[in-house]
Amino acid sequence: MERLFQKIKYILLGVLFVGFPLFFLTTTQDFFITNKFYFLGFFAIVLTLVCAAEAIVTKKIIWVNKVLDLPILLFFGTVLLSMIVSSTNKVAAFTNPNVGVGVFLFLTIVYFYLSRNKPLSNKIYSLSALILSILTVFFFIQPLKSVDLPSSLEFIKNPSFTSLGSQLDLAIFLGFFLILPAVRILEKKANSKDFALAGINLVALLIPIFLIFKYKLMVLPPLSLSWYAVLDTMKNLVTALFGAGVNNFGIVFTKVKDIYYNQSPLWQIASFSVARIVPFHILTEMGIVGFVAFVFLLLQSGVAAFKQSLTNKVVIAYLVLIVLIFPPTLPLLFLAFFIIGLISASQESNVKKTFTFSEQPIFFVLILIAALIFIGSASYLLGRAYLAEYYFKKSIDGLTQNNAKLVYDNMRTARILNPYEERFVLNFSQTNLLIADSLATKKDITNQDRQTIAQAIQTAISEAKELIKLNPNNAQYFENLANVYKNIIPIASGSDVWAISAYQRAIVLDPANPTYRLNVGGIYYLLGQYANAVSFFEQAVALKPDWSNGYYNLAWSYFQNKQYDQAAATMQNVLTLINKDTDKTDWDKANADLAVFKEKLNSSQQQESSPSGRLNLPNNPVPSISPKITLPQEASPEAK
Repeated sequence: MERLFQKIKYILLGVLFVGFPLFFLTTTQDFFITNKFYFLGFFAIVLTLVCAAEAIVTKKIIWVNKVLDLPILLFFGTVLLSMIVSSTNKVAAFTNPNVGVGVFLFLTIVYFYLSRNKPLSNKIYSLSALILSILTVFFFIQPLKSVDLPSSLEFIKNPSFTSLGSQLDLAIFLGFFLILPAVRILEKKANSKDFALAGINLVALLIPIFLIFKYKLMVLPPLSLSWYAVLDTMKNLVTALFGAGVNNFGIVFTKVKDIYYNQSPLWQIASFSVARIVPFHILTEMGIVGFVAFVFLLLQSGVAAFKQSLTNKVVIAYLVLIVLIFPPTLPLLFLAFFIIGLISASQESNVKKTFTFSEQPIFFVLILIAALIFIGSASYLLGRAYLAEYYFKKSIDGLTQNNAKLVYDNMRTARILNPYEERFVLNFSQTNLLIADSLATKKDITNQDRQTIAQAIQTAISEAKELIKLNPNNAQYFENLANVYKNIIPIASGSDVWAISAYQRAIVLDPANPTYRLNVGGIYYLLGQYANAVSFFEQAVALKPDWSNGYYNLAWSYFQNKQYDQAAATMQNVLTLINKDTDKTDWDKANADLAVFKEKLNSSQQQESSPSGRLNLPNNPVPSISPKITLPQEASPEAK
């Protein structure tokens, strides 16, 4: 019976390893990483269920000590500690599908089963390598380009499509798969199959490398700012020891951005969720304690591997290389834990303990109860969270179908199923704002319409404020609240003041972001407070000196504030920042405005310019209604 259960666990681990890089579904907003996370969680639960069933049938639990058990547990403990001590939204920190606590929990569980079974056979690795390599070549040559496919599957016609979701992750996996046949060739133990597998692996590996460099598919956070994020966490004893918290790298990144980042092509990316390399990410989110545990795990794995085969020596060297070069992702972490599990499984252990029901019934029952509680709670929570992802995807589909009811109902269902997922709260807030905007555009607004508009606005505001409660250190969530207020300025009294207040809080959390200051300047411009508009536009261009639209808004604010000489000089600066050959429309518009400004210097004539292209002046986002809707004081950003 024990052999049967061992065989079942071995098959499950083999299916997990082969299936993980291939698995994706179109039932969630993100087809790849989200579904791989739940795929991993499913196998962690099933493996635990099989183990519990084995204990019940055989009435004994066998524990085998492995040298890497303690390092694995210590590292997971630091991840868990970081979430408890520092993470604000602990549920989101757990369910983050890329580098959340749940990822490390499931990978730790898989490690324990992998390390206690015989190492996966070369046939399993070869099969996974062969399938992934063939699919990579297949999608690159685009044989389906002229085939009619359902609209939901059109994306697989893209030559850069991969079931891993990222060409970088694909390259990392293919690089790992190349190791096994390459080592056999180096050891002169290779046969014709090894040469064939190495050949197709190499060809497949060249494809993601080619695509990454040709189409610049690899957008990575700057290494320097990732290091600054590490230094920022060292300023406080708690964050230095335990990090800023799992799922909080983006918050630290917004604090350490500088003017040089604003002049880079990445400046419109407000924040990155991971650091440039794995060690910097661990130091930022999990602190010195997490980093020491991580280094201890790698060192112990290296010591164990260098007592084993050449293959294991090469794979641990490969693991160290990729964590020192690339940012953390779910596929990279999956591969890392599988490599560590492979090394642990290859190591013999003479320390084995058997706990039987007859000898230690209380301990035996407690272990089983703990396992069953994990299976039940994890199944319920993951099932509920995945169902929420499913309804959220249906809501997104409603947008493409222009079906407002489908959007709203499914968004609301997703929000109820998982009230801690910040994406859902953000989108539900914006959905209610769209409803209010849509009704405000009606020609004849009835009293019922006014009530619906008021209700939708209040829901949009309350959801935006709930989002801030979930994560009060995220500048983008204050920006969302500010945008809600900004959009209702023409229809709700007092919202202009509230919008400015919310933007100022965003500025405190993300001080180097020029967009927030541009938006505040835009509100003052709409209100006719041109001196205040000038002040904020000046701050925006100081943060991003090569921003033509920032200077364009500043020039018009100078003009409206009757500072005609500064207006002309600033508009001249706009012309120098615009490429006349590639952006002729914007250049012509700025040139025409400059002529108006110069004419105004010599006469009292004044002329307005209608915005178009990338050069835009602030404008009311929705039509005005009269009388304006009066919102309760609870809708203000200061109200709790």
